[in-house]
Amino acid sequence: MNVMIIGGTSGIGLGLAQHYWRQGARVAICGRHPRKLDGSPLLLEERISVHACDIADRTAVAHTVALVAADGLDLLIVTAGQYTDAAAIALDRSSTLPVLRVNVGGLDHAFSAAAEAMMARGQGQLVAVASIAGLQQDYPGGSLYSASKRAAIAICDAYRKALAPFGIDVTVIVPGYVDTARLRELNNGDASRKPFLMSEQEAVRRIADAIARRDERCVFPWQMHALVRIFNRLPVFLKRVRKK
Repeated sequence: MNVMIIGGTSGIGLGLAQHYWRQGARVAICGRHPRKLDGSPLLLEERISVHACDIADRTAVAHTVALVAADGLDLLIVTAGQYTDAAAIALDRSSTLPVLRVNVGGLDHAFSAAAEAMMARGQGQLVAVASIAGLQQDYPGGSLYSASKRAAIAICDAYRKALAPFGIDVTVIVPGYVDTARLRELNNGDASRKPFLMSEQEAVRRIADAIARRDERCVFPWQMHALVRIFNRLPVFLKRVRKK
């Protein structure tokens, strides 16, 4: 089994790379900063390859996918993502652009290139890790991040319909808060106050299980999903008081 993970140099992506390597797969780990893996024992393994690739660069993505897929590509997982909040946008309006380039455009770059490689073989699976924020209905003052993740979920739904006749499955993972280094960084080193916080290891297990089942959509934990459903029913004036 040949697996490619874009965003695999840290966090959930790296956890999934380790999971599939332990399963005996050949794993291509891709990311903007492959030096994050310097010193990792994974680099010594013959079934692991590491590639520098910016998902926002369509040409670079197409080149990397073609390189990895030369011997066939069974599974592409995109965990790469970009986050910004209202405070950062207020300081620098251009901080909105990387969110779109990575979360929306980048996902399309990766899916398009991998789908072309998989269609030639008539099989494969595309997976994107979105966010439960993408299940929030839009409202005045809603965050750009939520909008970008709604778009990511919609991209997955569109690709699923388009690729079904070619034997290619598409899975979108919609997690709540996962205790990654990045989440801790965004919360001054401590994400423990986030509701229904899940360990990285548990998230990887749930994601891998959903991929193995070839689920169309996997949302977890159920408690966060329930909260989002309640939030979506609130009147707009109450939604506006939510912190971004």
